[in-house]
Amino acid sequence: MLLGVLALLLGLAGGAAAYVWANYESQVRELLGWELPNDYEGDGNGTEVTIVVRPGDIGEDVARTLQQAGVTMSFTAFYELLLADESIVLFPGTYLLQEQMSARAALDVLRDPANRVTASVTIPEGTTIIDALGLLALGTEIPFEEFEAAAVDPTVFGIPAEAPSLEGYLFPATYEFEPGLTAPQVIQVLVDEMFARLDARGVAPEDRHRILTMAGLVQREAGPNTDDFGKIAQVFYNRLEGGWRLESDATVAYGTGNFSTVWTTDAERADASNPYNTYANDGLPIGPIGLPGEVAIDAAISPTPGPWFFFVPINLQTGETVFSETVDQHEAAVEVLRQWCRASEENAAYCE
Repeated sequence: MLLGVLALLLGLAGGAAAYVWANYESQVRELLGWELPNDYEGDGNGTEVTIVVRPGDIGEDVARTLQQAGVTMSFTAFYELLLADESIVLFPGTYLLQEQMSARAALDVLRDPANRVTASVTIPEGTTIIDALGLLALGTEIPFEEFEAAAVDPTVFGIPAEAPSLEGYLFPATYEFEPGLTAPQVIQVLVDEMFARLDARGVAPEDRHRILTMAGLVQREAGPNTDDFGKIAQVFYNRLEGGWRLESDATVAYGTGNFSTVWTTDAERADASNPYNTYANDGLPIGPIGLPGEVAIDAAISPTPGPWFFFVPINLQTGETVFSETVDQHEAAVEVLRQWCRASEENAAYCE
């Protein structure tokens, strides 16, 4: 049959030859060795293409995506590489490739998860929500205004209505975000991570706000010594159980909008209209005063048993803290702090 087709093609001219070519091109090319290439050569032509490998995509899906995006010349060239090596694993994510890459070059990019295009954002423990949103905006290149708008109604993210804001509900950690996410989607990732951490520790949904409020307080009041976190939480729990006010300068400062210090004035501590003022108001503040990390959350859940009702750092450079049972013991420790502040100009700078 093919020999006949070839004879017709070679012997005919004009319309007859065109008819044979149009209807039997693939057979003729195969017979004569004129087959077209199905693969490009090299690493691409310089025109970048973003390719998304979605969770659940199989080899056929990826091969089709590459061919349709102009990365590879054909579906077959890439798919045959996958069939030839069953050990190949493709990781979901967003990758930056180029148009007109060889199937092998495209595969080499997709096989390495280090080539995923992501935005890395680190949120430190103790960060306030306004600063956290700023870091997210900077890292993801999503306008800060979009994060502000998304944060207006915390209940959208599953946060209890009693929470005055998103404060305390974003888990501080390092995140890798895929391109194309919206501000609400990014926020939801951090909220979900916080809920997952609380769930893993057995915190019931109805207790989340109380635990995070205490954890945020501990995070802000504690120094660098993680062994103190549980003791600080115990001080506050002892005060609550004894009917004492918490008298935390950190909560007062937060309520005034001064997030950079825990120092307060007599007037600020006397202002009962500040719902975060634990000098003038009973109980916990109305919500967290920062984003607590795991150590602070664990301290809020399982404080270190002890009889203390007071604590004060006596070295603001090292964070060394004294825990006391009585007012006299506490005042003696406070005097040690005052002496430390007066000891040098360097020390004094910590006490302003």
